[in-house]
Amino acid sequence: MEPLGVVRAPIISSFPPWNSLLLPKRLQSHRFCVSCTSSGSRSVEHAKTAASTPEYKPGVFDDLFLNLFRNKLVAEVGWDSNKPGYDGLIEVANHLMMKGRTRADTIEAAVRVLRSLFPPFLLELYKILVAPIGGGKVAAMMVARVTALTCQWLMGPCKVNSVDLDNGVSCSSGVYVERCKYLEESKCASICINTCKFPTQTFFMDHMGVPLLMEPNFSDYSCQFKFGVLPPQPEDDSILKEPCLEACPHAVKRRVVARNIDEAQAPCPKI
Repeated sequence: MEPLGVVRAPIISSFPPWNSLLLPKRLQSHRFCVSCTSSGSRSVEHAKTAASTPEYKPGVFDDLFLNLFRNKLVAEVGWDSNKPGYDGLIEVANHLMMKGRTRADTIEAAVRVLRSLFPPFLLELYKILVAPIGGGKVAAMMVARVTALTCQWLMGPCKVNSVDLDNGVSCSSGVYVERCKYLEESKCASICINTCKFPTQTFFMDHMGVPLLMEPNFSDYSCQFKFGVLPPQPEDDSILKEPCLEACPHAVKRRVVARNIDEAQAPCPKI
């Protein structure tokens, strides 16, 4: 009888993984899990979503801007978080919202914070000397570019775009935020509306002479700034009818105790 041949295990060559050959260098560091099971499919989908999410690389002055803004916020609230960085900032912003007895109280407090970031004479000079030029278009375009340049540490990636002014003329005085970090991290529509949208609109109009309409999108977390466009009165703004975000921790508690679907989808109680 002839001896049976020895079956050898297949040798796996040491070629580089497929993702290092097919993917751009900036994505080669990400690990992708491919599987025929449903859980594997979810892993791939999650990886694709993470790869498509815009990311902002912090600049040299970002920590300075964050700490300055946080310190002004803490001075207004009278309380600070133990958490460092952006997480702590969000906790302080939440306390600012909870501190106000009414929406107007919160908005006024947030406006004071924004004013404290600038020398008073600078705001007055801008309102008197720059805001009237060209019917307000020059000032609107200037603040749009400064906002896109200096506020990405707070909002995430954004870019200047064209918007239609109230007179129908198109002007490059818009700022489009691809996915607002402030909204996404706070997970709260009322924090967005009461500590950002309404105060920012009020600040630019009353203290810089530049009308501003902000249009946050609670579905994809984007936000469109329209400098040079008059916003509606707060009580007439449809944003006040927005329900809580699905990710809002307060909304989760409300859905648990909600007796019907209408109550679960009611406008956020803090707006």
